[in-house]
Amino acid sequence: MKVISAVVKAAGLPLVHLIPLTLLWTGTTRRDWAAFAIAYLLAMVAVGGGLHRYFAHKSFRTSRAFQFLLAGMAGCFFGDAIEFAAKHRWHHRNSDNESDFNSPRRGIWQCWFGHIVENPMTEAEMLRITPDLTCFPELMWLHRFWFAPGIVTIALILALGGYRMFACAYCLGFLAGLHGAASIGYFCHTGRRRNFDTRDASSNSVVLGVLLLGEGWHNNHHYYPAAARSGIAWYEIDVLYWLVKMLSWSGVIWSVREIPESVKVARGKRVEEVACASR
Repeated sequence: MKVISAVVKAAGLPLVHLIPLTLLWTGTTRRDWAAFAIAYLLAMVAVGGGLHRYFAHKSFRTSRAFQFLLAGMAGCFFGDAIEFAAKHRWHHRNSDNESDFNSPRRGIWQCWFGHIVENPMTEAEMLRITPDLTCFPELMWLHRFWFAPGIVTIALILALGGYRMFACAYCLGFLAGLHGAASIGYFCHTGRRRNFDTRDASSNSVVLGVLLLGEGWHNNHHYYPAAARSGIAWYEIDVLYWLVKMLSWSGVIWSVREIPESVKVARGKRVEEVACASR
């Protein structure tokens, strides 16, 4: 299964980059770009809010039904909650050392695409590091059949919106999520804007912080990964955190993990990460 998955991803990645180029010949409509805007926001929420802040770090709690919805939303873009959480927790535990398989120190290809095409973790390793997720049969089903929600989503878009909407909205939305996550892994581990002198090379990016709805405040996040909020200062815009707070007010989620005042006042000091990277 792992070999088949690697082959599918190796073939699919070039294809999803080439399909949008056909729009130069087919043209687009306002409806296509409106659909792209929706897909872009959904991809950012699915990856940043769902896969990252919930499944990888459990920065808030929610119902089993909404948990499945978050996993399904990520699955629409071929995201696997269990695989993502396992790899990301491993990254935090080994950030920028010799065991970090998506560190920029391993080269831009490995950091950007290599660890996606060829998963460096075994199935047993991924399941061992995510016991809080593997206990749910529905999440395990999505893990085994990670391609199913994406295929269904593509079929629905082709049926309802046609090829142009698929190429413009879905493919470009997918690429936004893919390259957004990859750009965090690369540029936010090679930059110089740091609020905290952590043990790794994590840094903040204003551009990525805005474009990725708050995910660009990466140095803040690496200092206190348990929090649902990455932007600490008032000017560090964190739309995903605002969304989390609004959902908490409605009762959909609860127990939102906040950044302690002690962390906020520690900015600029020599400190180590103060929270378990896997929670």
